[in-house]
Amino acid sequence: MPLLTNKPAWIAIGLLLLATGAVVTARLFHEEGGDRAQRSDELPVPVEVAVVQQGPLSLRRTFSGTIEPKAQFKVATKVGGQIQRLQVDVSDPVSRGQTVAYLEDAEFRQIVVEADARLAVAEANRVEANSRLEIAQRELERTKALHVRGIASDSDLDSAGAEFLASQAAVKVSEANLKREQAVLTGAEIRLGYTRVEADWEQGDDGRVVAERYANEGNTVAANTALFSIIELDPVLAVIQVTEKDYPRLVIGQQASLLMDAFPGHVFPGTVSRIAPIFRASSRQARVELNVPNPEHLLKPGMFARCIIELERVEKTASVPELAIIHRGNKTGVFLVNDDGTSVKWVEVEPGIRDGSQVELVGAQISGRVVTIGQQFIKDDSAIRVSENEPDPPRTPGAP
Repeated sequence: MPLLTNKPAWIAIGLLLLATGAVVTARLFHEEGGDRAQRSDELPVPVEVAVVQQGPLSLRRTFSGTIEPKAQFKVATKVGGQIQRLQVDVSDPVSRGQTVAYLEDAEFRQIVVEADARLAVAEANRVEANSRLEIAQRELERTKALHVRGIASDSDLDSAGAEFLASQAAVKVSEANLKREQAVLTGAEIRLGYTRVEADWEQGDDGRVVAERYANEGNTVAANTALFSIIELDPVLAVIQVTEKDYPRLVIGQQASLLMDAFPGHVFPGTVSRIAPIFRASSRQARVELNVPNPEHLLKPGMFARCIIELERVEKTASVPELAIIHRGNKTGVFLVNDDGTSVKWVEVEPGIRDGSQVELVGAQISGRVVTIGQQFIKDDSAIRVSENEPDPPRTPGAP
């Protein structure tokens, strides 16, 4: 019985048999799991797809803006005085050259009367000076004749000549005084006219609107005091602020559509009219003005506006939903469904402009369908099963 009594040998044999069985079992389990994984890879992955669109595509941006009057000025007094009467009030229409206020003018009328009287005196002085000049001229001619005949002396001739020259100077002085008094009268009449305050402007249409009133009847105002603010309401300006990203795409003449909270469903057309050449350091944005026709005066300064501008347009290009574009490593592409409809092909693309949910594929010559949901479970040449939901029917990119 020597074998039965050698217990260490039996224990070593048993451990060896257990180790061998474990290795065999692990190998069998690994091979079985690999077969299951291989069979799983062969199963089609359920995905959703969309049709590659062909047609125009446009890049639109919506900017927040404010309505401002295209033209605005303040009607102010040119002379001081008491306001006698106001002819217009807030929201009243005003025509070019219309009188909008009257100032008390009694004092100015008195100044005109006084200036007119002084002018009359100056005119009389000029007539008297001319008469004296005629007399002096005749006296000089007579003295010359007597001097030739030896009757008048040299001193008489010199005295007559000096009188003639003095009369000529007196005429010039009287004429200068007359012009001065004429200027004084003209100035007094102009100041009298300033008591009638008019709204006048050079450019734009002939009709505008009173936006604000700053004074009341009976107030005493100084010269250059603003009485009214006058604005032009047709057209108006929509002012937006544009960032550096969109600024290079803006040009004069671009068309825009304005949406207003006050008029839901109503689209107001506009045109880019001015683009500021500088950016504000505080906001890093540039001011852009849009000219907006406003014949019915529906748009008022201060209103909020949403301005939709088409920054770029491509007439014919391929586009796909944004969901179809994915990134693998440092590459961008889409999974294009093969003709058999049961597998896919990885295609690298370059995204372009975006129109809503559609993204342009720059220079891509592809058609058919692309995967929009389920890309994370597939790779190039993977088997797929398209969802029972039919893809959306083709639409024309660029359409609203």
